[in-house]
Amino acid sequence: MAQVIIGVDPHKRSATIEVITTREKTVGQGRFNTDRVGYQAMLAAGRQHKDRLWAVEGCNGIGRHVAQRLVADGETVIDVPAKLSARARVFATGQGRKTDPVDARSVAVVAVRTEGLRRVVTDDTTVALRLLVDRRDQLGRARTEVVSRLHHLLLELVPGGAKKDLSAQQARALLNTVRPRAVVGKTRRWLASELIHELVVIDRKIKIAKQELTELVSSTGSRLMDLTGIGPSGAARLLGDIGDIVRFSSRAHFASWNGTAPIDASSGEQNRHRLSRAGNRRINRALHIMAIVQLRRDTEGRRYYRRRLAAGKTPMEALRALKRRLSDIVYRLMVADAKLLRTGPGGHMGATSKSSAADPNPKIDTSEKSLPGPAEPHFRAPLPTTS
Repeated sequence: MAQVIIGVDPHKRSATIEVITTREKTVGQGRFNTDRVGYQAMLAAGRQHKDRLWAVEGCNGIGRHVAQRLVADGETVIDVPAKLSARARVFATGQGRKTDPVDARSVAVVAVRTEGLRRVVTDDTTVALRLLVDRRDQLGRARTEVVSRLHHLLLELVPGGAKKDLSAQQARALLNTVRPRAVVGKTRRWLASELIHELVVIDRKIKIAKQELTELVSSTGSRLMDLTGIGPSGAARLLGDIGDIVRFSSRAHFASWNGTAPIDASSGEQNRHRLSRAGNRRINRALHIMAIVQLRRDTEGRRYYRRRLAAGKTPMEALRALKRRLSDIVYRLMVADAKLLRTGPGGHMGATSKSSAADPNPKIDTSEKSLPGPAEPHFRAPLPTTS
């Protein structure tokens, strides 16, 4: 631990810092703008302390711009989750009042008291993946909105309206069958034609975004798209939001983080678990889509789901159990890919045929609930070929 911790409460145009020692004694503070002049002044104030560590709140959110500039200037920065700093503020003196100086001190206090906080590194490919998949999700939402408005207009123009899954070509063909004479009908038809044009543009952008995601995911060397139910968007979401899989000590830790591990709700002699609604919901959604795709195809995942139903589980309980298994598979594969990237092609230790990293379907006998202890994938060196 450094001799001083510089807690940073970042905002868009300003940042407040509080400098404390490891004994939580304040030795400096200040408020700075985040423009070039203000940032340089903040950096100079921090560099007055030789053995220092910067603790920035929300380095994946509002604190990213400050944290990345500090890292680029050679500073050591750790990421303090907003949830932890909020807890420190509530339990501090002052009745939990929320001001920028108090927030900055809470960030610094969390850095002093908490072990294992993530060290911030320079943005890499995972950030680009997250940006692209966010753009892809925005296009998907825009397409859904346009199709919904188009359905509303077609219902007024065509008896019975259009089918649910509507493409631009189908909508145009349907619109060509109507020739309204009233001014209201003509207006509706013109608006529908404009929406069809918007739909064509969005579909073209979605196609380009998918191609860009496929190329970028492939360039990382990840094998996530080999898994049944994970496409370019799902793989990019997993890689972008998870980042370095090594930060999760076990598959149980990963399942708890993504919300697929049930929460222990036992009391006395009653032993039960309940659904977790915490965790990263975007990763949880990617795993949910993966599970639905596996159910629609003839996969080991569907057979496992049916075994859970036969064991007395409800359909929703069986689906949650399947998502927990798929979380383990994603974890194991990403761990194997990380080892491949570290060792390189020449020193790669291949996965065994019994490892879930080698199989896109859930065959590994793991628990539905979070388990203690690290995951231990089995690896072996490739056998030499004989001539």
